[in-house]
Amino acid sequence: MTIPPQFNHDVEAHHQRFDIDGYDQVYIVGDVHGSQSALEDLLIELELTADDLVVFVGDLVRKGPNSPGVIDLVRDDPRLVSIRGNNEQKIVRGDKNPEWLRNGDQEYFESLPVAISFDDTLVIHGGIDPERALDDHTVEELLTMRAPHGDGYAGPFWYDEYDGPYRVFFGHTVHDHPVERNYAVGLDTGCVYGGTLTAYDYRNDEFVTVNPTTTHQDRASSKVVDPA
Repeated sequence: MTIPPQFNHDVEAHHQRFDIDGYDQVYIVGDVHGSQSALEDLLIELELTADDLVVFVGDLVRKGPNSPGVIDLVRDDPRLVSIRGNNEQKIVRGDKNPEWLRNGDQEYFESLPVAISFDDTLVIHGGIDPERALDDHTVEELLTMRAPHGDGYAGPFWYDEYDGPYRVFFGHTVHDHPVERNYAVGLDTGCVYGGTLTAYDYRNDEFVTVNPTTTHQDRASSKVVDPA
């Protein structure tokens, strides 16, 4: 029997548990960052039916050209759900007030869970400190975790030492191809920086990617990780 993840009170208030037995296909999608055209291409590639589920790892918005378009695609389709990324969190806290922000957008970000779980799977934006219990993590840590005992993009990264028990799907840290570990799958492959937009096909245990047509922002090579 699968035991749902145990969080502290603050995180549990923003945790959504799914029973996926009623869904045909389940996909988990990396950071979109306002890249509406890449997302539309990916959804076409997935050939969704009414009984499929798509879970986004957060950072739907900012940096790319059409954050409102991405918000509307995800918010208006009941098959699509997202957790909150650190870029949504910056808007919720009031640290960022982008010019494209519309009435209702901030409230939508506030409604997004920080964690989604199903089976023995956990979807969060940032990561988990492998040296601490899951219920010892704050909301901000789950949103921004990268190298808890290292130095940012210089590593070492949390997933290098994490050994379960939950299989964690995450974004936040940009990789030049998906991270695939026994207990960690990284899906931010930098589509807003000219990389791919990546989805993981949960039922078939394989990645689905689409290439964007435009590089919307440049990124230093030191901030794009080779997971090997």
